[in-house]
Amino acid sequence: MSGIKLTSGENGGIASGGVTVREMTRLERIGAHSHIRGLGLDDSLDPRKCGSQGMVGQAKARRAVGVIYRMIAEGKIGGRAILLAGKPGTGKTAIAMGLAQQLGEDTPFTTMSGSEVFSLEMSKTEALTQALRRSIGIRILEETEVMEGEVVEIQIDTAFGGENKAGRAKGGMEKTGRLTLCTTDMETVYDLGTKMIEALSKEKITAGDVITIDKASGKITKLGRSFSRSRDYDAMGSTTRFVQCPEGELQKRKEVVHNVSLHEIDVINSRQQGFLALFAGDTGEIKSEVREQIDAKVVEWREEGRAKIVPGVLFIDEVHMLDMECFSFLNRALESDMAPVLVIATNRGISKIRGTEYKSPHGIPLDLLDRLMIVSTEPYSHDEVRKILSVRCEEEDVEMADDAMELLARIGIETSLRYAIHMIIASSLAATKRKSATVEIDDVKRVYRLFVDVKRSTQYLMEYNKEFMFNELDDRTTEYGVDNNNHHDGDEPVEGGVSGDMLMASSP
Repeated sequence: MSGIKLTSGENGGIASGGVTVREMTRLERIGAHSHIRGLGLDDSLDPRKCGSQGMVGQAKARRAVGVIYRMIAEGKIGGRAILLAGKPGTGKTAIAMGLAQQLGEDTPFTTMSGSEVFSLEMSKTEALTQALRRSIGIRILEETEVMEGEVVEIQIDTAFGGENKAGRAKGGMEKTGRLTLCTTDMETVYDLGTKMIEALSKEKITAGDVITIDKASGKITKLGRSFSRSRDYDAMGSTTRFVQCPEGELQKRKEVVHNVSLHEIDVINSRQQGFLALFAGDTGEIKSEVREQIDAKVVEWREEGRAKIVPGVLFIDEVHMLDMECFSFLNRALESDMAPVLVIATNRGISKIRGTEYKSPHGIPLDLLDRLMIVSTEPYSHDEVRKILSVRCEEEDVEMADDAMELLARIGIETSLRYAIHMIIASSLAATKRKSATVEIDDVKRVYRLFVDVKRSTQYLMEYNKEFMFNELDDRTTEYGVDNNNHHDGDEPVEGGVSGDMLMASSP
C-alpha cells in the first residue's frame, strides 16, 4: 500500500527591468468560515475573548464542544453522537469547523449536508456508509530502510550508447552519475542509475539539500536545506526550510506512518482500477463482503501493533433533511465497534420527520435523540455581532468606518447575521467605485437599498402577491412579522427593522 501526497511546486521570484514578480506559494479563497482557526479555547477549555481563532460568543457551546474535542483526541468517544441545535445564524457550522481545525489534519473530518444522500447515484445507506468510513482513519506503522544525509555533490555524465549484445550500436544517450551523501560522522559516494537521476531532477535536488531515499521503493523526499548553506541566497526562497545535517550512520531503519481512511482502503480493494477511482470519484457501491474482509484485516493489524484506528468525525449539516430510513441506519451504525464521532446540526424546532406524518423535536426521531448529547446555541448579542463583522472585515481585507460598522451591526441584529456579512464585500465595492479605501455609512446604505433582506422581500411578496404565479397565500396570512394588510413603501424597512432615518438619510 502506498501513500499519495499532492504538493504544489515552488516558483521563485523573478525581477527584471524594475518589475518584480511576487512568488505565489498558495491560492487562498475566502469562504463563509475561512476565518475559523479553531475553537478559541485555552488549556482549561475556557473560551478566550477578543475573537480568538476567529470564534466569537457561544461560550457554553464552545466549552461543551471543547470537552468533545479532548475526548476525541484521547480516543475515548468513538460511537458517540452530538447534536448542535439552535436558530439560524447562531454559529452551529462555525463551531463544527472550529472542531475540525482543532483536531488537525491527522484526524479525519468529513462534512456533508443532509440532502446530499438523495443526490448521489447510489443508495442512501451506501452514501452514509461511505461517509462514515471516510471518517475512520487507519494509522499504519511500517519499518523501512532509508538513507538520510546531506547532498555534498551530484555528478551526472552523459554518454552515447555503446553496443548491444548483437554487436550493433545502440541509439540515444545514456546517463550515469554519482551522488555524494554525508552525515556529521561519515560520507559515502553512490552510483546512480537512470531512474534515480530522473527522480533527483524531478525533485530539483541540489548540493546542500538534506534528503531521504527509501531503499525499497527508491522514493526521494526533500527534508530541507542544511543550515551550513543558509548563506547561499541564490538557492533560497521565501518558503525554504532549514534543517540540521543528520547524525550517525547514513543507512538507518525508520518507522514510516501512513494515514489512510477505511473508505480509501475499500475503494482500492473493490475495483480493478480502484486507486484511480479515488481521484475520479466514481467509487460506485462497494460490496459488504469486501468491507468485512477489510475490517477483519484491520483488527488483525491492530492486534499485531502494526496499525492504529483513529476515530474521526462525521459532520452532517441540516440533518432534518434525512428521512426515517437514514435515521434508522445511523441509529444502528453508531453501535458498530469502529464508528466515528457523529456531529449533526439543525435549526428546526418541533417539526415533521421527513417522509412521515410524525412530529418530533428538531425533526429527529426520539430513539435517535436519546443517543445524542445536545449542545444548544444562543442568539448573538449586539456586541458579538459587531465583533463577528469586524473579524470578517479583517478576513476580507476591508477597511470600515466606525459608524458604518455600527450600522452594519444593527442590520445584522434586525435582519440576519448572514445578510450583514454579505454586505461587507458589496459595500467595499461601492466604496471602491467612488475611489475610497474606507467603507463609509453611505456605502452601507446604498447596498442596503440594492439588496433586500428576507423581511423586505416577504413584505414585497405580500404587497404584490396577486401578480405572482401560483400564489397560495390568503389575505390573513402573516409571516416574518409582515401583515398582508399592512403595506409599506418598497424602499422602507419593515416594522421592527433598522430605522429608516439611519438608512435613508442620503441618496445613493
